[in-house]
Amino acid sequence: MSDQAENSLYQKHIPIVTRSVKGQFRTFKTAVMLLAYSVYFLLPWMPWQRVSAASQAILFDLTSRRFFIFDLIVYPQDIFWLAMLLFIAAALLFFVTGLVGRAWCGYFCFQTLWSDLFIQIEHLIQGERPARLRLQKQAWNLEKVFKIGLSHALMILVSFWTAVTFACYFSYAPTFVLDFFNGTGVSGGYFAVLVLTVLTYMAGGVAREQICLYACPYARFQGVMYEADTLAVTYDAKRGEGLKGRTIPIQGLKTHEERTAAGHGDCIDCGFCVQVCPTGIDIRNGLQYQCISCGLCIDACDNIMDSVGYPRGLIRFDSERNMARETPQAPKVMWKRFKVLGYASALLLMTSVLFYNIGTRSDTEVNVQQVRQPLYVMLSDGSFRNRYLIHIVNKAESDEIYAIDVEGISPRSLDMRFFKAVSIKAGKGLNMNAVVNLSAEDASKIDTFNFVITRASTKEVMKVKTNFNSPREHD
Repeated sequence: MSDQAENSLYQKHIPIVTRSVKGQFRTFKTAVMLLAYSVYFLLPWMPWQRVSAASQAILFDLTSRRFFIFDLIVYPQDIFWLAMLLFIAAALLFFVTGLVGRAWCGYFCFQTLWSDLFIQIEHLIQGERPARLRLQKQAWNLEKVFKIGLSHALMILVSFWTAVTFACYFSYAPTFVLDFFNGTGVSGGYFAVLVLTVLTYMAGGVAREQICLYACPYARFQGVMYEADTLAVTYDAKRGEGLKGRTIPIQGLKTHEERTAAGHGDCIDCGFCVQVCPTGIDIRNGLQYQCISCGLCIDACDNIMDSVGYPRGLIRFDSERNMARETPQAPKVMWKRFKVLGYASALLLMTSVLFYNIGTRSDTEVNVQQVRQPLYVMLSDGSFRNRYLIHIVNKAESDEIYAIDVEGISPRSLDMRFFKAVSIKAGKGLNMNAVVNLSAEDASKIDTFNFVITRASTKEVMKVKTNFNSPREHD
């Protein structure tokens, strides 16, 4: 019986060691990273004058069940906004993907941003790619322990502050940080910071591309959003391979003219495009789901083309349709497509609805519910009584006084036990019982009436239509 090779169920993880590169895409990627970090780490410390909560620009106050976003206060009743926001995010993602592929993954994804920062830390401490590869292969000594240990210590420190900053969004940042380091913080805060520190470090410092390749679902379903006109990072195989394939620039095959005459393509097989790729793919093998459209391979290839005197654009953002032409044209964004216009229309519509809803929202929410057990009561004088529960939420930043009245029936029919005007604190709600008594004659004629709630400070009037129930005689 012949020996059979054993196949592992899992592919062995080979760490990806990337080379640094300069170019327009690397510059843009760095600019996005700096902007994202500035917003994330500084926003919780931005002061914002408030009356009923901590003076912080962005604060998700779970205790009072209110989210403060600058001057906007979001309540649990505004869950519809979250649904619209998620729809807008999905439509924006599909819209961008339809135009320029996985640009979100390459530049804006949290996993990409933190992994990129951790790679920069490794480059700073351990050196360029050849030095890091040598460090991996050499035996453990003082140099290796120091460099790798310092790299991971800095990653853990960044992960720790990332977790602390995240927690600051849910509490007043100065107080939380002071209490945290004094040892007087709440246990939930310490637990949250610990968990987020570990997750951030594992995702960005250890797993890295494994999250993109195996954990993120977006890489798997991106194919259904690509079209023939979608711009994606593409290798010009016709130009790069020629008739006889790619080869290094040896004597007689150095200039562009010499290579063309010999039938070889412009690719000199330097491998720089592979070395700079954060997911470790070879873009020359065609479009792959692992590609995150960061464009670093384009920068690497353009730099090599400049150094050997060949035209740029061997690797570029281009569409499948354009690449299939006999003579490809200059790449351009093709937005006049049914699917892209559909995404854009949905995006524009839902964004308009969201902003309109936010702009027209009242600072007061009123809800009236009829007590149905019993539905009505007949009194000794023959009149009928209905009971109601009035719920008023003050969404303003200051205490408010609300007057309660009725419309469509006599004001004397309303019994609020002398509480026809109530004061409600900022961000709070109040439940009140109301009783409406109508004579038998009025009850036989009235099916509905309005509760009228008036906000004293602005004179805003809110009317809530409700029913009045009583036995009816039918002809």
